[in-house]
Amino acid sequence: MSSTTPTKTAHFTPPDWRTIVEAHARISPHIHRTPVLTSKSVDAMVGARVFFKCENLQKTGSFKIRGAANAIFSLSDQEIAHGIVTQSSGNHGAAVACAAAWRGVPAWIVMPDNSSAVKRLAIEGYGGRVTLCEPTMTSRNEASNRIQSETGALLIHPYDDDRVIAGQATVAKEFLEEIGDLDAVFAPVSGGGLLSGTCLGAKGIRPAVRVFGCEPAQADDAFRSLQTGTLQAQDSSNTIADGLRASLSPRTFAILREQVDRILRVTEEEIISATRLIWERMKIVVEPSSAVAIAPLLKEGVVAGLNLPARADGGKPKLGVIFSGGNVDLSALPF
Repeated sequence: MSSTTPTKTAHFTPPDWRTIVEAHARISPHIHRTPVLTSKSVDAMVGARVFFKCENLQKTGSFKIRGAANAIFSLSDQEIAHGIVTQSSGNHGAAVACAAAWRGVPAWIVMPDNSSAVKRLAIEGYGGRVTLCEPTMTSRNEASNRIQSETGALLIHPYDDDRVIAGQATVAKEFLEEIGDLDAVFAPVSGGGLLSGTCLGAKGIRPAVRVFGCEPAQADDAFRSLQTGTLQAQDSSNTIADGLRASLSPRTFAILREQVDRILRVTEEEIISATRLIWERMKIVVEPSSAVAIAPLLKEGVVAGLNLPARADGGKPKLGVIFSGGNVDLSALPF
């Protein structure tokens, strides 16, 4: 359910390239440099050369460990002495719990009560202390504020944090370091940390690259925010892409207004179909939130409609897709 009351945004200065490079150096000893895979059958369906940055094969099963590790390893021992608190539908919570364990401090994770059971178990497996709440942004905020007040733990926001955004930017930095002539990069968008970081990381290497956000139509606050020019709140959503139910923050919205080229929306049926396709054709596990990034490209005419400039080599467009995570409840597959 979305709010009809728009929220005004302030100006934010995004992390610069030096900050992103420093973040990458900070977290590199702790994370995987994930592989880039291709699929000729997907290329034929899309009508382009498609490259997949597989953060589903990252530690904790998603890109989130990058931002969490950068934020937590940026902190002094004094700052982190009372532990960390955050709110998450799963992947960020697992990443914070894991990085906090590396630093030897407790982590309190606020999760909506409709979160994936496998993601909750993963958080607890990393030592995180889970508190369930109603599946609304208001309830999440209230619960995390209460825990912070009771424990003195430091809040690490899932995406409204420059250190987190700089960490997420390292996904695109690695991607463009490996495939330097991509014409466009596609990433899912929820709170906007990954998409903001993708804009900064990709365009920091190749300024001409286009960046497209991909979003469930049932959780389309990013699309509506960019269309209206004001930050649109979304309190809750029941999209199958459970990692994409959050709303943009003022910080991520400010970055996306300047940097992202367009937001592409997909239906629940298109998300499910794309998820199944990747499982069947590429033989890798991606969660529906990841499949949102390839789903628009599987629709007829979408690539042509992006109006990408012709390549100097005369070849088909080279498109980069970020698979954000692979944490799936195998007992509740949608196909």
